[in-house]
Amino acid sequence: MYERKILLAFIRIHILYHAATEPGIYGVGMMQELQRHGYTISPGTLYPILHDMTNHKLLSVKNKTVNGKVRKLYTITKDGIELLAQLRRYVIELSQEVIG
Repeated sequence: MYERKILLAFIRIHILYHAATEPGIYGVGMMQELQRHGYTISPGTLYPILHDMTNHKLLSVKNKTVNGKVRKLYTITKDGIELLAQLRRYVIELSQEVIG
């Protein structure tokens, strides 16, 4: 379904946004955040996205122990901040045109 490709792009932007506005994000927390917006995303979809964003140096990752569990904590990088600023301009421009 082509809709899925478009939504995955928006999910990537949403991940960058939360990584920029929070001290760090983790997979389960992002799945819950996306669910809050009505998007159901499986770990098999989300974690490859997070790994890809890390490989492209948009996010950095470190292990953190929370309540006895080791979690991968993702934070935004300088490149991620710059990309998010650019994408925000595109989203504003395109959404104004699409919505009217």
